Amino acid sequence: MRRLRLAVLVVAACVIVWAVWNWGTIKGQAKVGAAYGAHITCSCRYIEGRSMDSCETDKEAGMEMVRLSDDPENKRVYASVPFLAEAVAERRGTFGCVQLNAKEIEAL
Repeated sequence: MRRLRLAVLVVAACVIVWAVWNWGTIKGQAKVGAAYGAHITCSCRYIEGRSMDSCETDKEAGMEMVRLSDDPENKRVYASVPFLAEAVAERRGTFGCVQLNAKEIEAL
């Protein structure tokens, strides 16, 4: 039993060290995934006129963690990776869908 506890402790320590070592990469990929999801879904929803359910099928492999929601009144799509990143894209007239920056997101 003691060996099992030690093995679990060593594995847990290795996972923690790996996560800390790769935190910047993990966070960066989450930001890119959220931004991509928001932009692509905004275009799908408010330029192509498709439903959110239909737009969900446009997610690339590996984007299972990206959660999407829309605000039809303001023509916005919100995307997030829980606890790591969030992004918002908004339809702006002839410009199409535009990513909102951090200050614009805070103001919402």
